[in-house]
Amino acid sequence: MSETGGRRARGGRAGGGAAARRAERTSSVVEHLPYIQRKISNFDILDTEAMDIIEANADTVLEEIGIEFRDDAEALAMWKEAGADVQGERVHFPKGLCRELMKTAPSSFTQHARNPERSVEIGGRNLVFAPVYGPPFVRDLEGERRYATMEDFRNFVKMAYMAPAMHHSGGTVCEPVDVAVNKRHLDMVHAHMTLSDKPYMGSVTAPERAADTVEMSKILFGEDFVDNNCVVTSLINCNSPMVMDDTMLGALKVYARANQACIVSPFIVGGAMSPVTVAGTLTQVLAEAQAAIAFSQLCRPGAPVIMGTFATSISMQSGAPAFGTPEPAQVLYGAAQFARKFGVPFRSGGSLTGSKLPDAQAAYESANTLQPTVLGGVNFSLHAAGWLEGGLVSSYEKFVMDCDQLAAAQKMAAGVDVTEHGQAMDAIREVGPGSHYLGCDHTQNNFKTAFYRSTISDNNSFEQWEVEGNKSAPERANVIARKWIADHVAPEMDPAKREALDAYVARKKESMPDAFT
Repeated sequence: MSETGGRRARGGRAGGGAAARRAERTSSVVEHLPYIQRKISNFDILDTEAMDIIEANADTVLEEIGIEFRDDAEALAMWKEAGADVQGERVHFPKGLCRELMKTAPSSFTQHARNPERSVEIGGRNLVFAPVYGPPFVRDLEGERRYATMEDFRNFVKMAYMAPAMHHSGGTVCEPVDVAVNKRHLDMVHAHMTLSDKPYMGSVTAPERAADTVEMSKILFGEDFVDNNCVVTSLINCNSPMVMDDTMLGALKVYARANQACIVSPFIVGGAMSPVTVAGTLTQVLAEAQAAIAFSQLCRPGAPVIMGTFATSISMQSGAPAFGTPEPAQVLYGAAQFARKFGVPFRSGGSLTGSKLPDAQAAYESANTLQPTVLGGVNFSLHAAGWLEGGLVSSYEKFVMDCDQLAAAQKMAAGVDVTEHGQAMDAIREVGPGSHYLGCDHTQNNFKTAFYRSTISDNNSFEQWEVEGNKSAPERANVIARKWIADHVAPEMDPAKREALDAYVARKKESMPDAFT
């Protein structure tokens, strides 16, 4: 047989296997993985002395410098009644006041989904992955970078529903700029409720939009159920450094009073919005987060709340935020330790990158953010998939690539199996010295599930790769994204609830003119 003929024969055999691999990779029958229950130890970066120093510094910030609660007379009055020293819009907190108020916050809570099998437990040793949040642009399936539309929004909700390792539908998976600002939240929440049966997040861009989310949730779950259970999570960003603005405070009050969860999360770009040091940034994070968590408990003791931090560093050359660098990971690890000490769930991490494309930079920067997410004890990870260009872009292809790595992280978090099966002593005895394990019973019984199998990576021969079309990882992800969107079927919903949701959205839209600012 000639060399050419041999290569052709190998290619033919590869072609047969390629069809099976393609069918498996693009199958629309997906397994919905449960939220992660971590069986690995937390990585603690701070010793007791370091924690004591940072916590004492945070107490000093709260007492001597204070936190501004801007343009919200009600919040200031609530703090004054609680015993804080209110000077204008700046609130100074006596030592221990915030932590005393925080004691009513639950250490964990269930966010209920309309499909009970999709409900998630947030806190403890659990980890919930949620999609990218907030970008005004998308990089679409044709490779174009453009403003996001409502169609894009619905597509990302569909993909989050189809992705096995995505436990949550998320919130503003992209900002649909083709819908009026004052009305788009209605379509966004409606999409989460109808195209998915996973948990979702609510609108925070105005108190009345948060109220719409709560009212729509009452239609979906029932008024009494919502009053007694968490069905919505919301993202309340502190306006760092050391400011809570009226928009975020307004949304926080609506959700907390309705017994719905708030992620209170300082938004930190180190060097611009916090000191350039990890300890200094952690000090500010603790001060801001404690004030916001305590305020949620002033609104309604026992309301579910998640301590969060979004921290990244800044390029001192360009002023742009940088991702996947060591310092934000250190902030994550340290803040997670304090969340555990305070007894509240923790939000941070994700798959973050400053890259403009789903390329090598995007991969290693996202990996450098995802690893601390898994090892650090994060309970709720926003931006777990789809984030590109420093949060300006939601990427279809990166969403799929990230979800592949989320499934791998799920395997890592499961820890090491040391049961009789995991010890594999029967296999070691069967094979003995000098043979191999490929044909032994243990291998044959477990080969399909023994190792994590990526849906994106290509580990085959060069010849097989050629036969399958010389595709790059983003090209393979593109195929899967198209398949997920095309094969999405909305989960069943009570027709009466769907009709009531449709009517609520229509009525609210008709009640006000379009506003694009």
